[in-house]
Amino acid sequence: MQDLKIDISNVILDLEATTNVEALGQLSELMQHNGYVKASYKDAVIEREGTFATGLPTVYCSVAIPHTDTEHVLSKAIGVAVLKETVPFVIMGELEETTDVKLIFMLAMDKEDAQLSLLQKLMGIFQNDELLSFIANTKNKQSIVDAIDQALNESK
Repeated sequence: MQDLKIDISNVILDLEATTNVEALGQLSELMQHNGYVKASYKDAVIEREGTFATGLPTVYCSVAIPHTDTEHVLSKAIGVAVLKETVPFVIMGELEETTDVKLIFMLAMDKEDAQLSLLQKLMGIFQNDELLSFIANTKNKQSIVDAIDQALNESK
């Protein structure tokens, strides 16, 4: 992914939230603070999650891949949150059924086609139980960034 920034400043370990809206708000505010998304991103990503859910059960743990329209993005990036306690997200493609999410990969993409390409590459990470376990349990933000970056580059 050319110019995709997986920045250590966009990684939150042990994020404390009781709802998915709270978790999405904290991660999007961090990405806004770091200059990757506009002020409108937070409300847009929460609204989109309510309409098009992104919870994804995997073998190791459930993940969520929230994102929104490119007009709310300043510079493409991935925000990563490891939740201290899981929070329920509606499962992708479902209306009400939820899954308890441990990892959030928040996408800020500046082009629609790039978003789809990144989602396809992330699916490779989500199918790798060893990698998900590492991301969920490491206490080193740089190690998470390096692991995701390596996995995305290997899937080219």
